[in-house]
Formats: sequence, structure tokens, C-alpha cells
Amino acid sequence: MVKYQSVKLSTEILELVLDEQYKAFLKKDLGVTRQILAKLKPAIKSSQIIIITGLRRVGKSTLLAQIAKKYFSDKFYFVNFEDERLLNFRSQDFDTLYQTLISLYGSKKVFLFDEIQNVPQWERFVRRLHDQGFKFIITGSNASLLSKELGTRLTGRSIRIDLYPFSFIEYLDYKNIPMPTSKILSTKKSGQLLKQIRDYLNQGGIPDFLKYPKLPIHKALYDDVLYRDIATRYKLDNTSNIKELSLFLLSNISSLISFNKLKDLLKLGSVNTVKSYIDFLENSWLFFTVKKYAYSVKEQQIAPKKIYSIDTGLSKSIGFSFSSNTGRFMENLVYLYLRQNNLTPFYYKTQTGFEVDFFIPHKRLLIQVCQNLDDQTKDREVRALVDASKEQPQSKLLIISENIIDTIIVDDQAIKVIPLFKWLLTDPIL
Repeated sequence: MVKYQSVKLSTEILELVLDEQYKAFLKKDLGVTRQILAKLKPAIKSSQIIIITGLRRVGKSTLLAQIAKKYFSDKFYFVNFEDERLLNFRSQDFDTLYQTLISLYGSKKVFLFDEIQNVPQWERFVRRLHDQGFKFIITGSNASLLSKELGTRLTGRSIRIDLYPFSFIEYLDYKNIPMPTSKILSTKKSGQLLKQIRDYLNQGGIPDFLKYPKLPIHKALYDDVLYRDIATRYKLDNTSNIKELSLFLLSNISSLISFNKLKDLLKLGSVNTVKSYIDFLENSWLFFTVKKYAYSVKEQQIAPKKIYSIDTGLSKSIGFSFSSNTGRFMENLVYLYLRQNNLTPFYYKTQTGFEVDFFIPHKRLLIQVCQNLDDQTKDREVRALVDASKEQPQSKLLIISENIIDTIIVDDQAIKVIPLFKWLLTDPIL
């Protein structure tokens, strides 16, 4: 039997790799300035380890380059552990890495590590040097860094930054479309933005897809998450069940789901299997589940959940539907915008049986999403909001439509109606 030993990384190769990486990183196309960049200043100034997480291909490495340019000039080290020349890199090699970095660039206090999950037990080196006063900003794929176990590895030392696909503002920036300079939009400008929001709804905000729309970017991304992340990490020998489940969810975004009904519909064996699979999909950033608002934690746990996708373009490319489902995709965009603004929504069910799409308790905001407001639809959406507001007094009431601006007065309560394209350009709380 032949025994194989890992080959120690030579200093000469390490110097070559690090120098090439650093020069390439300095020349990296910074692309669209991410909105989160300006919000990172307090975290950058703190002593905390910053961990940038998110779906594959949402631009974590690009954000890292934007952070370097805005906050650190040239006062940092950069290492990309995705480089195939570092495949044999082990946790024992970190001291050699640090010595090599000093020999190349002098003494610096900031480390930028890209795709660090490729190195087992990387957190030991990070924790040790962090305790000595060094700053770390780390990105990594969802297979490792998005896991809940990370909290135990770097307890009390880290801040997690969630990066999403392009927001509508970032999408307009990518398309070189000027932002409105006034809150009052002309008919022409409203028409232009209405077209753009429809395009954004169909294309989504995955940067690579927007750059290469004729390539099967969504399919490749979806397969990478299912097979390279989920199947590998959770040791799933048979991926057909989770693939069938994820396809069903992609085809039914913004819908209520019941674990028990999914078990029966897809013949998945047990409710625990369904729950585990959905947890895998959530941890890998393909989906989000939203709970019903209830004072009882138990009721929140057992009530059906609502399902949302990380990207409407991904859902349209991979999912299946007989109709356009524009209203459901609009609702998904509203959910993503709330999450991008660090808001955690619930859905709300009134005692009279009406459902409100979103409730943000600490902001006292109730939101309905509706593509069109014909008389029947209007009565239903308004009734749901009014009933909910009686149970949650002093809440602001909002209907997000495709292209309607209005204020509806019912029982001395004002319900604001605003187009989706306009709301996505404002503070979500209004």
C-alpha cells in the first residue's frame, strides 16, 4: 500500500503566488460600488473580525477590493486561498505565510483573506493574531463560513456582514441609469423606472449574470450550491430529493409552505427530513423562510412558513411556472429589500383570517404587495391591513403596487400606496 504525504509549500512558490495575487488584487475591477460599503465604517474601525458572507457569485471578492481601496490604501496583506497553487496549504503553514508576507511587504496589521474556508482549522491562526491586535476581514463560500458553527469558532470576536445580490439602486448603477434627483418623478422618468424594475424583476441581481446574460450563469450557480456546497458538506449520497424540493420552492416563491404537506407531496419520508433539507438550503443562501407573527414561540414554530428566493432572476431561470406570477416576484423583491436594510419581517394573520404579507414589529409597519388594485383586490388588501392595524395599533400601513400612487383613507387611517420602483429607491420604513 502506497502512503502519500502532503508536500510542504516552498517559500519560493509562496512568494511568487502572494506577489502575483497582490498585484492582481490592486488592479481588480471594482465594479459597482456596493451600498453596504459606506455602512461598514464602524465595523472597520472596531477590533472585530469581519466575516463577509453570502451566496456564491454575489461579489464578495469585489467588495473586499472596495474595502481595501476605501479604508486601507496599501496597508494590508491579501491572500486568496482559492488559488490552486495553495491546495496543499495547511494550518501549520500560516506562520510561514506571515513571515513571507513581512519579507515581501513589511509589517502590516490588516489581513484580507479570500475563500479561507479551503484551509482546515484556519480560525486558530486568525484567533491567535487577532488576540495580538491584528485586523482580519474574511470572505468565504457558504459551504463553510455561513454555517452556524462559526459562532463557536470565533465567539465574541467576529461581526458577520451579509452580502446580497444587487439591490435595485445597484442594478441601476450597473446599467448606468441616473438616480432620480427629485422625490416627484416626471411621467417620462416614472416610465423609464417602471421598465427597469420589470427588467430587474426578470434578471435579478447576480453580477455575473448581468455581465454575461447569454451564459447559463444561474444554472451553474444553482448546481454549484446543490452539489459542491450542500451535497459535499452534508454528505448527501442521493441529491435527487433535495433537488426536487429546491425546484419546487423556486417555482413557488412568496407562498406558504407546510413541512408536512411537502413531505407528502414530494414523498420525502419524514417532516424532519423536509426541515433538514430546508435548513441546508437556507444555510447555503438559496432561500429564506419567514415565520408567522405570534406572541407564542411555539405557534411561530408550528405555523406554515413563507418561502422567498435569494434572487428573482435565479428563480425565473430555474423554477417552473405556467404564468408570469409578477405579484409573487414583486413580493420577493420587497422581502429582499427589507433584509438588505437589516429588517426581519414576519407575515401576519388576522383573527378574521386575512393575511398581510409583511409585518415589522419594532417599526410598527404592515405591508401588502399587490401588482394591480382593481376593486375586488383593493377591497381585500385594504381590509387585511385595517383588520391587522386594529390588532397592532399605531402601525403604518403600506401597499406596494406596480405603478400606482395613492393614499386611501379608511376609518381615519391612511394607507399609502406606492410603486415598487419608487419604494426600492427610498428608506423602506418611509
